[in-house]
Amino acid sequence: MTKTGCLYAIVRFAPFAETGEFANVGIVMMAPEQRYFGFKLMGARHSRVTRFFDQLDAHVFRATMKAVREELERVAALLRQHGFDKRYKKNDVDFAKRLFGEMIRPRETVVTFSQARVTLVEDAGASLEELYGHYVERDFVTRQYQEGVLERGVQQWFWRAGIAGRFTRMDVGNEDYHAPFPFVEKQGAVVIKAIKPLNLSQPQASKILDHGGQWLFRVNALKKRGLLPCKVLFAVGPPPDEETPQMRAFDEIVGSLQETGVRVLPYANKAEILAFAAD
Repeated sequence: MTKTGCLYAIVRFAPFAETGEFANVGIVMMAPEQRYFGFKLMGARHSRVTRFFDQLDAHVFRATMKAVREELERVAALLRQHGFDKRYKKNDVDFAKRLFGEMIRPRETVVTFSQARVTLVEDAGASLEELYGHYVERDFVTRQYQEGVLERGVQQWFWRAGIAGRFTRMDVGNEDYHAPFPFVEKQGAVVIKAIKPLNLSQPQASKILDHGGQWLFRVNALKKRGLLPCKVLFAVGPPPDEETPQMRAFDEIVGSLQETGVRVLPYANKAEILAFAAD
């Protein structure tokens, strides 16, 4: 299938010019030669943005997004008048490119656009959905990704403390049963310490229980077989908001892990994690 050259820009909500902070709230895309123009904007699920800008009334955000949607629909109508609806043989490509450039040019407004970017796609509509998922919904931030961020943070702490060389990533256990730990310390052939940053910030309580429960099972399986190191630490975090199903699930997993005899510390408690590792 032939690939199409597309221009796209990220729509950004930046209510406070004083700080320069912004949130990605949409994608606008155009393939001038192929007469394609499309956009996708954040809709009802906007709590992430309004929580970030917590001093701003949510009504302001909703009204702003409504105005942006209307403006982009106006642009689409203008493009149709210049051949984008394919009713006309002539397609004013130069006009379309100029209009896209004018639409996204820098302005001192609450909504701004990134610089134009270029991509080659087979299906412009599908690509628009993918770009929205990446830049707005951040669908690349999987549980594994988030846990990797925690692990890299611990790794940096260890390097700065001069103890990173004591640890290696390896499976703890034997051929019958083993579990992967990112930070394992050995004395000779004996594993004496294992540390695991554990992400328990999933948006649903069931996912917290599933992921935490997986590690609870692993700890119990190692302990039952006499394979659990004497010193095991789980650095858990970040905790969800208080008085929510997620927080109750978080507390349940933390309590169950502690009952096995392993140490559990908040990931934010850097000093105690380093003390455990250096001991």
